[in-house]
Amino acid sequence: MSDDPLTSPNDSPHTDPDMQERAERWASTMAGSDSGSGVTLAHADSWAGTGSVQHRSRSEREEAEDSTLSRLATRSFAAGNRAIAEQADPFRTCFERDRDRILHAPAFRRLAGKTQVFVFPDDHQRTRLTHAIEVAQVAASVARPLGLNVTLTEAIALGHDCGHGPGGHASEDALAPYIEGGFDHAVWGADVTLVPLNLCIETLNGIRNHSWSRPAPATPEGEVVSWADRIAYVCHDFEDAVDAGIVTPDQLPPLVKSRCGTTRSQQLGTFITSMVQAAMKTGRIGMEPDIAEALAAFRKFNYEEVYLRPESRHQADQVIALLRALVEFYTVSPDHLPEDLRFTSGSTEAQHSAVAYVAGMTDRFACRQGAVLLGWSEDRLPQGIDV
Repeated sequence: MSDDPLTSPNDSPHTDPDMQERAERWASTMAGSDSGSGVTLAHADSWAGTGSVQHRSRSEREEAEDSTLSRLATRSFAAGNRAIAEQADPFRTCFERDRDRILHAPAFRRLAGKTQVFVFPDDHQRTRLTHAIEVAQVAASVARPLGLNVTLTEAIALGHDCGHGPGGHASEDALAPYIEGGFDHAVWGADVTLVPLNLCIETLNGIRNHSWSRPAPATPEGEVVSWADRIAYVCHDFEDAVDAGIVTPDQLPPLVKSRCGTTRSQQLGTFITSMVQAAMKTGRIGMEPDIAEALAAFRKFNYEEVYLRPESRHQADQVIALLRALVEFYTVSPDHLPEDLRFTSGSTEAQHSAVAYVAGMTDRFACRQGAVLLGWSEDRLPQGIDV
């Protein structure tokens, strides 16, 4: 009998001739293809190249960038301004490195399991991760025609919600009592969650100040992300609510329908175009007043009909109760935390570690801990999960 599971006669699906042929073909690509010219190729019939053996170094790309960006756009340079000095990358700009670090960070991956509007969303509803990606798309669509630094814009957008706790904005209310000055996901993301990445100060500033209640960002790219965040969530939260049967496009205020349309494509196109046109006319990052008025009316509608509906408030109350109970538990039982987060039971340090640990949780993990550690029954947990 063969030891190869692909050819085992006891595994009938694997002995199907078509599957066997595909498996052998896939295995034959393991080492790539020899080009005969000193480079291994991915495809046996690959033809692609750059047309030249020359390349542009990072410093040369930075010089080219400087000549093409608008006057007040943020320039990339060497290793960038970081809390801990680093050697410059030979190929990537400082903001490219920031974007890459965020994309590979556990905090970014965990956004896939964190609430945007609906706890435990279905396959087509947004999560914090898909929200961040959509914000990056909107922000880049504004930054590119305005001659701003698109890479910095994307880095800020992708990282802007990494400080969010589980259960949506209710987590900020839940964790606020344990943090001096309250828990702000923007500040927490820049000053706690993303600190290990040693990001550039421009990237961190944009993340820290993307919320409109915060001071204005220090870069035009950060300002663009502030707008893109609001544009993206207003449009996609409404679309998700329509798909969930909570609201209908006909319910939108006449002001919104007449100026922005009723579909996400129409709405995003209107808001992005208005921002670009406003900057072209005035040189400032903002939106034309009539369209900004429509965006405000749209956001108000979402708050009244989606975010603050009774079901949402009840769910928020459940999230707040759960997260506070977990913080209290970990503060007095730090032995349940990872070893590097353990401090003396009941101490200020233990409480801060408890907040950091709970804030980093996904919705599912928080509910599981509520069931396992706290002994909570399913009816006390936010609905939509099998614990």
